[in-house]
Amino acid sequence: MGLIEIASNNSVWRGMDYYNNKKVVSWESSGTGIYEGVVSGSEGNTYIVHIDTEHPRKSSCNCPFADGRRVVCKHMIALYFTAEPKVAEDFLKEVEKWEAKEAEREQQHYEEMKKYVKSLSKTELQEQLLDALLQLEERRNYW
Repeated sequence: MGLIEIASNNSVWRGMDYYNNKKVVSWESSGTGIYEGVVSGSEGNTYIVHIDTEHPRKSSCNCPFADGRRVVCKHMIALYFTAEPKVAEDFLKEVEKWEAKEAEREQQHYEEMKKYVKSLSKTELQEQLLDALLQLEERRNYW
């Protein structure tokens, strides 16, 4: 698994934001897939970041979230995308594909619901509607 796969969604998207806003102050490659950099954080802080794309768990950052832990933070993702912009581009393309498939699934689900509702008799439809309204009322009273 790579850095993106082991990072939380929040770290990936915040890292993308940092990448887009050019928060990586400086960076250099110290080997194949190994990068060292300085990333500007919040409140004027800067963080020292090391990423190893071949062994992502060996990556590190001295930010409060990642310091001393084997996690991937937004600073690591920002450095990764800065050092390898094609990875950022490919990631966004994959997200677009997923979103298109999700839109198709939602449309298919809507069509199936529509077909089901049209198959109901008036009496069945009234009963289903009443049951749904009662469930909504129960939820409203619960909260």
